[in-house]
Amino acid sequence: MRKLIEFYGWYGTVAIIGAYFLVSFSLLSAESLSYQLLNLTGALGISVVSYHKKVFQPAVLNLIWFLIALLAILKIIL
Repeated sequence: MRKLIEFYGWYGTVAIIGAYFLVSFSLLSAESLSYQLLNLTGALGISVVSYHKKVFQPAVLNLIWFLIALLAILKIIL
């Protein structure tokens, strides 16, 4: 279980940085579902590993990031 949590934390880091890179170089639009899904899953991964390690500042930051991405996804699909 510990390795899975670590993996998901690293996935979160790569997903958020990857999303930022793709938008910064106009390879994805900030309004695209793909971009928002990368942010959503990435933020959740970092939140999980941060909470597990009892480092609450990045956990809270990324839960807020997750909620913003969720609202953006709802806006896209509705």
